[in-house]
Amino acid sequence: MIGLLGKKVGMTQIFDHDGNRVPVTVLEVGPCTIVQIKKKETDGYQAIQLAFDAKKEKRTNRAELGHFKKSKSTPKRFLREIRTENLEGLELGKELHVNNFAVGDYIDVIGTSIGKGFQGVVKRHHFKGGERGHGSMFGRVAGSIGASSFPSRVVKGMRMPGQMGNERVTVQNLRVEKIDLEHNLMAVHGAVPGHENSYLIIREALKKPRPRKWRFPGEPLEELKLPEKKVSTGKVKKAEATPKKKPAQAAPAKKK
Repeated sequence: MIGLLGKKVGMTQIFDHDGNRVPVTVLEVGPCTIVQIKKKETDGYQAIQLAFDAKKEKRTNRAELGHFKKSKSTPKRFLREIRTENLEGLELGKELHVNNFAVGDYIDVIGTSIGKGFQGVVKRHHFKGGERGHGSMFGRVAGSIGASSFPSRVVKGMRMPGQMGNERVTVQNLRVEKIDLEHNLMAVHGAVPGHENSYLIIREALKKPRPRKWRFPGEPLEELKLPEKKVSTGKVKKAEATPKKKPAQAAPAKKK
C-alpha cells in the first residue's frame, strides 16, 4: 500500500482477548480520490496526488476547479502527493478506501503537532531547573549558555526558550487494532500528532513492512510465499564397504 489521507477523530481505549487495556487513536481514513498521476517521462518522478475531505464549490477558486475536473471528482480540502514505484492499476478518479489496510499491519502517521507557543527550557527541553530554596534566584531559567573567553559566542544548536510545537512529526510503527469499513474508521495503537480533526498522512511502515503485496479494494490478498524447504526422504546411501584391516599380530618372543 502506498498510503492514504485521513483525519484524527480522538483517543479511546479497547480491550484485547486477554483483557488488557489498549490505548488507541481513532482515525477517519479515506475515501481518497486520485486527482493527478505524475510519471518520470513528464515530471521526472513517479507519484500520485490524493485528495480527501470534500468542500463546497463556491469555496473553491477556478484553478482548483479545473484541476479537479480533470479527474472528474468534486473539490477536496486536503491534497498530498505520495511517491510510488508502481503505477499499475492507478487511474484518475479512482477511490482508495481504508480496506487497503488490515488489522495487524504497521503504519507510519505524519501530521502537524499541537502548537504550544513560546515556552521556556523546562517545558520545551525538560530541564530540571535550579534550587527553589529561600533566596534562590535560579528557578526555571536556562542558566549559562556559553563561556566568555572561548569561543566568545553562543554555540549553534544551544537549547534555549522558543517556539514549541506546530511542526511536522512522524510517528512510526503503529499497529492497526481495528477497522470499521462502514464508517471509514481505523483504530491504531498509541498516539498520533495533532489535535482533533487535524489532517494526517497514513502510509505503510518503512521499518516494518507487512508480508503481503498491496491490493485494490475487493481484490484477494496475495500472501508472501516462503521458499519451500527440502525434506529428506529418510533414505541414506550405504557407504561402500571398505576392506577391514587385519589386527596387528604380536611379534614372536626371542629365545634366550
